[in-house]
Amino acid sequence: MIGVLTHHWAKVDKINEARKLLDRNGDAQSKAPGFVSRQTLIALADPAKITTLVVWATNDIYEAWRASPQRTMAMSGADRLWAKPPESERFQLVG
Repeated sequence: MIGVLTHHWAKVDKINEARKLLDRNGDAQSKAPGFVSRQTLIALADPAKITTLVVWATNDIYEAWRASPQRTMAMSGADRLWAKPPESERFQLVG
């Protein structure tokens, strides 16, 4: 399994919209084959920093999700919500 940790920095006046968009994406992810789990974290020091940790069965399944029309629809309009581009990193789950 892999974990995908992504940091999103919402524009200060778009935090609620950004959270709704990420929730919509999470709902779509949860219906995708190979989805395992998802957590959303809000930074205590900066409520505009929204981090998600999504676990997928394999890296190939995650790549298929990234290329899917469902993801494109779920993330429609995201670019206008971010103060800077999201940063994402993949991890191998152990234990």
